[in-house]
Amino acid sequence: MEDTTLVCVECGEEFTFSADEQEFYMSKGFMTPKRCKPCRNKMKSRRRGYGERRMYSAVCADCGMETQVPFKPRDDRPVYCRDCYQKRR
Repeated sequence: MEDTTLVCVECGEEFTFSADEQEFYMSKGFMTPKRCKPCRNKMKSRRRGYGERRMYSAVCADCGMETQVPFKPRDDRPVYCRDCYQKRR
C-alpha cells in the first residue's frame, strides 16, 4: 500500500491517509476516513458532549491581575490566576 491523499468533507483540506493507517483501518474493518484528524477530533468531542470551553474573566484575589477561568466566579469565593493558584497548592 502507498500513502493516499484525501480531501476532508468537513473543511475541504487535503490530508494524507498513510499506508500504516490504511492497514490498521483494513485490519479493524473500518471504512476509509472522510474527515481529517482535526475534524474527526472535533466530531468526537461534539458526540461526547464537550463543546468549546467557555471562559470567564476574573481578577486574581492575590496579585490583582486579570485572568480567565473555566467557571463562573462567585462573589463569596476567591479566584486566583494560574501562578497564584500553583503557589497555593
